Amino acid sequence: MLASTVLAAALAGCGTSPVKTVSRTLFGGGESSPYLSGYIGNVVADEPQAAMAARDVLARGGNAADAAAAMGMTLAVTLPSRASMGAGGACLAYRPGDGQGGRAFLFTPVAGAAATNAGTAPAGERVDRPAAVPMLARGLYLMHLRYGSVEFGETLSPALGLARNGMTVGRGLANDLAAVEAPLMADPGARALFSRNDGKILTEGDTLVQSRLAGVLEQIRSVGVGDLYNGALAASFVAGSQAAGGGLASADLRSAVPAETPPLTVMSGGTTVAFLPPPADGGLGSAVAFHALSAGGQPGQVAQAAVAAWRARTPGAHDADDLVAQAQALVESGTVVGGGALPHLPASTSFAVVDRHGGAVACALTMDNLFGTGRVAGSTGIVMAASPQRLPRPLLTAAIASRDRGFRAAVTGSGQNDAADAVAAEMQQVLAGQDPGARPVTANGRINAISCPHGLPGGEGSCVGGTDARGAGLAVGSE
Repeated sequence: MLASTVLAAALAGCGTSPVKTVSRTLFGGGESSPYLSGYIGNVVADEPQAAMAARDVLARGGNAADAAAAMGMTLAVTLPSRASMGAGGACLAYRPGDGQGGRAFLFTPVAGAAATNAGTAPAGERVDRPAAVPMLARGLYLMHLRYGSVEFGETLSPALGLARNGMTVGRGLANDLAAVEAPLMADPGARALFSRNDGKILTEGDTLVQSRLAGVLEQIRSVGVGDLYNGALAASFVAGSQAAGGGLASADLRSAVPAETPPLTVMSGGTTVAFLPPPADGGLGSAVAFHALSAGGQPGQVAQAAVAAWRARTPGAHDADDLVAQAQALVESGTVVGGGALPHLPASTSFAVVDRHGGAVACALTMDNLFGTGRVAGSTGIVMAASPQRLPRPLLTAAIASRDRGFRAAVTGSGQNDAADAVAAEMQQVLAGQDPGARPVTANGRINAISCPHGLPGGEGSCVGGTDARGAGLAVGSE
């Protein structure tokens, strides 16, 4: 359950953590951290520039939560098709000694009131593409508050530099741009952001400068995350959303807060495997599928069936801990009844980070649609995510395995309907001794995985990361 201190910090716009004392910085100023030698950890992600930003944080002495926060905020710059500042998602975090497999942080996309209640939009306001509340910054802040080692503002430096100075359009972003070129270029704000001087859409190798987004990141670094939800940035975002047909109001931003809960867990031969819980119900699907595989079942579409059954039963209004308890009971029962098939689901992206001490973070992020609404929130430069009220929810899934109170493996996944089954199958293979990413585990699922067969801390020589060879991602360690 979310503590009142966290809510106060997030809503008041605190830029510093009320529970950490920080005596050094990662990126200049103060007592800047020198680069470490030897094993620093592993990073895997769908977008290479964000992966390298996270690796740099580890190399400067940051921990997994520091690197994951930097990764998530950098993805908002380098992969706005799937993880802009308007996005949402969920993360698992773990440190050696954690009970219950660590903690889950849930900041899935939230619909605004205008998308859920007819007639709530002010007279004359168009709400033709309802937007989701931007949950990314608030969710990463909460995760980092609990597990980070430096001030949250420090983790924004890589994203800020790429937004201000320009980043190279990678293959993943270029493919996403090409996939939705026509509708994206039909919007003036998106066209101004994603087109070249000759009017054509950006392609791989082009440079993308996001000056307005850099201003948002600088404001968050200076004033705090809360400014995007209850301050000057919030007012700018709301005005931009309403002008672009997103329909968000100030009350939507103030009331949407992330949750911290226990993860779902499955025991397998003395190893605890933690999974994201609902509302990130791709984690539930992965947990059910992994449980079935551990009992001798065959790979298939067990995860999709489990999620379809869960969504069909439409659990009543419960707090986050109640939903976790219901989902855990379903996992342990090993029985999936009804549910049918899932519709075609939205895109997502995922990543995982492990530090040299065995701390780990695994996250999945989404816009609820490629480029969300396809529109930009005015002067903020933020691409707005699509409201979950109008589209089916994606399968957000991630898993972290631990044994004897030490880290063993992390697996995250994307790939629309195959994501949850892919995470379950990959975790099964990794724990059985296969290298991460050794081969595709489903037709469309894309995994990012890290394995330390000898455990962390102490077994760093065995650690290896892998990303799906069919994607455009990067796995990087100390080499």
